[in-house]
Amino acid sequence: MSQHTWTAVDDYFNGLLVEEDEALRAAGRGSEAAGLPPHQVAPNQGKLLHLLARLRGARRILEIGTLGGYSTLWLARALPEDGRLVTLEADARHAEVAAANIARAGLEAVVDLRVGRALDTLPELVDDSAGPFDFVFIDADKPSNPEYLDWALRLTRPGSVIVGDNVVRDGAVTDADSDDPRVRGVRRFTELVARHPRLTATAVQTVGEKGYDGFVLALVTD
Repeated sequence: MSQHTWTAVDDYFNGLLVEEDEALRAAGRGSEAAGLPPHQVAPNQGKLLHLLARLRGARRILEIGTLGGYSTLWLARALPEDGRLVTLEADARHAEVAAANIARAGLEAVVDLRVGRALDTLPELVDDSAGPFDFVFIDADKPSNPEYLDWALRLTRPGSVIVGDNVVRDGAVTDADSDDPRVRGVRRFTELVARHPRLTATAVQTVGEKGYDGFVLALVTD
């Protein structure tokens, strides 16, 4: 199999099952035009996040890593009318692009976009009593994933769902001797998930237009 085949399969299923409206397409175009790195989730992955949040019945969502706001739109649209999404972005330029995309989609009243290093803004959420969150999507700098998990557990409750993205790293996650801080971060994150008494989890490998990667899906238990 090849990247060409993976992309073609994504295109087939996206054409049948994933409805990208103009706001979502514009978010992708706006991020690309602004020179943001091409790290946003694929349309089918955005739809998966949307469905997982709806299946959970999420009313409060926390996103760590906004980029241009593409995944933010998918998640925000999963919320009920009185729902709220807090998204954290370290890069001010990325946040500016995301804010424009969120406004274009008419979701300013739903989304609370906070700018600054997540490890600085996460304590503010505790101080503000912003939680508990029903759904947490972790998609920021991988070396900090272990710390993000710690904060996610502080800000959730039994029944909450935590998704950690980009954990396969083209298969490099299996290299215990890797000196790549991103690989080391996701390995440590996954190991912490595996042994945490309040979590039950699995990991799924994915291929598609974004290449070979995967995610961890965890449920907060009693």
